Amino acid sequence: MAGLKRRVPMHSLRYFISMVDLFSKSGLLPWYARNPPGWSQLFLGTVCKGDFTHVIATKCQKGQKSQKKPCHLGSLDDSWQERLADVVTPLWRLSYEEQLKVKFEAQKKILRRLESYIQMLNGVNVTTATPKSESLPCLLHPIIPSPVINGYRNKSTFSVNRGPDGNPKTVGYYLGTWRDGNIVCVQSNNLKNIPEKHSQVAQYYEVFLQQSPLEPCLVFHEGGYWRELIVRTNSQGHTMAIITFHPQKLSQEELHVQKESVKEFFIRGPGAACDLTSLYFQESTMTRCSHQQSPYQLLFGEPYIFEELLSLKIRISPDAFFQINTAGAEMLYRTVGELTGVNSDTILLDICCGTGVIGLSLAQHTSQVLGIELVEQAVEDARWTAAFNGITNSEFHTGRAEKILPGLLKSKEDGQSIVAVVNPARAGLHYKVIQAIRNCRAIRTLVFVSCKLHGESTRNVIELCCRPDPAKKLLGEPFVLQQAVPVDLFPHTPHCELVLLFTR
Repeated sequence: MAGLKRRVPMHSLRYFISMVDLFSKSGLLPWYARNPPGWSQLFLGTVCKGDFTHVIATKCQKGQKSQKKPCHLGSLDDSWQERLADVVTPLWRLSYEEQLKVKFEAQKKILRRLESYIQMLNGVNVTTATPKSESLPCLLHPIIPSPVINGYRNKSTFSVNRGPDGNPKTVGYYLGTWRDGNIVCVQSNNLKNIPEKHSQVAQYYEVFLQQSPLEPCLVFHEGGYWRELIVRTNSQGHTMAIITFHPQKLSQEELHVQKESVKEFFIRGPGAACDLTSLYFQESTMTRCSHQQSPYQLLFGEPYIFEELLSLKIRISPDAFFQINTAGAEMLYRTVGELTGVNSDTILLDICCGTGVIGLSLAQHTSQVLGIELVEQAVEDARWTAAFNGITNSEFHTGRAEKILPGLLKSKEDGQSIVAVVNPARAGLHYKVIQAIRNCRAIRTLVFVSCKLHGESTRNVIELCCRPDPAKKLLGEPFVLQQAVPVDLFPHTPHCELVLLFTR
């Protein structure tokens, strides 16, 4: 999640709070809770026209009410905990309804900014166009709230570094910046988006580090061994832990001793209280290694976590991408499914498909599902999920989309309609992927999912919608932005998924 390792200025929080006051007076935000009767009709029939009717759910989660006052953190280092919360979850002091208002207005600004860029590239005089304060470039649906507000993360990454008390083996999240040299690591026990289970595993990992004779790797190029901890959980409470370790110049025998010590700690030692389903160990000689670069070594337990989503049993490997809010992901994928409009004559092309959930959830409504994903483990998970759930019309390809997609599209251009879904990382799509989509006549519908529509992702949208440009090899008919749906998967943070529907 963005913001964990860089300091967010306090004036940003004050800005959000001031925005809330403004939007509350204008009544800008309707929203509804989890999947009410007639979900499809209600959702697609209520759109942004500048003046809304409030639809406020009494419960966002069973037995859980939104808080309008700051909670009492109740620990000896309240000031550090609050500072961490203000960085990682800067909206935590607002009620959830107020958070949604802030996010909804932010999505409106993103859409207006996109429209301005597209109009300028298409030769429209923006100064004479309809004032953007009075109109939107497309149909904007109400924001879809997360069914779970607190403790929703199914994956958390904890760092190891010096804490506020000087303890070099503190496990938590960073405050400060590397540039200013004021980094400290603060325990995450009271962050509202982190489940208690994740914090528990982090606390016991810190206990283990205190016992270990080896030093932690605080700055990567300055020595040390013990590094990050990743915790993954599913809705059944199964827990996978992944420990990253810099081997430095240790022999295989010495590495074996360290692996056995951490294994013993979590099986028979104090860490047994965590009741881990599996424990992985990765020897990482770089700041970040994939499974292909440095394989995850299973020290004990089950090799995978399984999740139930959209009537599918899904397999998740330690390296595979899966949306960090499971209940919110179900809302997101249903939204994508609604917007695609696929039918039995449609090929669904799922680019950056992760474990393949979007495509597989729609497979019964399409003639074929084609998925492309960089992470090999995730593709193996998608193939397993398809086989386990009896889905026979899916095909998943491993590799970079810019290398696979052009050839894949050429083999499918036989007059059959193709609906494309893209859910790229924050870096956006490679320009060759945009070229391939733009120049494929069979693709008439595109659903673009983004959690941060800035930088390269903005360029992606502009190049999808701009006039044909032979210099950039954008020869096909431009797409037109038709609908936008914000889906909140990240309560207490300013982040939000934005689902965009393009047609041509």
